[in-house]
Amino acid sequence: MFKIAAAFLLLISVSVKAQEPKLKGGLSSFLTENKIYPPYSLHNCIQGIVSIGFKLNAKGNVYYSVVKKGVGTDLDDEALRLIRMTDGKWIVPSNHDTTTLVIVPVNFSLSGYDCDRKDKKEITLAIKAYKDEKELTNVVLNFYRNKEKGNYKQEDEIKILQIKSDLRIDDEYLDDKVNSGLKKQKQGDIQGACEDFNFVKYMGSEKANDLLLKYCK
Repeated sequence: MFKIAAAFLLLISVSVKAQEPKLKGGLSSFLTENKIYPPYSLHNCIQGIVSIGFKLNAKGNVYYSVVKKGVGTDLDDEALRLIRMTDGKWIVPSNHDTTTLVIVPVNFSLSGYDCDRKDKKEITLAIKAYKDEKELTNVVLNFYRNKEKGNYKQEDEIKILQIKSDLRIDDEYLDDKVNSGLKKQKQGDIQGACEDFNFVKYMGSEKANDLLLKYCK
């Protein structure tokens, strides 16, 4: 059976005397048990380190999280998802500064997929293709954000609809995105859920409007 190896290192910026927040059961174990190697990066043998920054309140909740340094593919999203899943599972010392940004470098590596034979140029091109597609997705998102504000040209929507078609963003895709948001909401990742619901909204769909009102006020 192929094995996916992932090493995790927790680095926290705190004062010398301060105790570090600790995850119940251990961060490394939690990440190993819950990680899912993202399909695009897995298929294209993309590996690397994703640094996630997040903040904890006194109750051990992750109230802010962001990709500080990413690979530029779905590895970034997976690392962020994992950290958000730790919400409420942290033991936070009383002297912990809740404005401190906790930094977690997550190292994704693959073994057993013949990735050592993969041409580095192919991997670089695969990362570029992912980023290019993301740029086109952002064009669509920005159009519908501007449309909501009344700042758009109606004739431009024809081009936007073509981009959506080229990206294969259809009803089935958006339904999957809604379901992804619902799963994150059940896990307690409200920030991630609302990002998914807003994504659907700014793809020109009303599928997530009720969920936005319910969870993302």
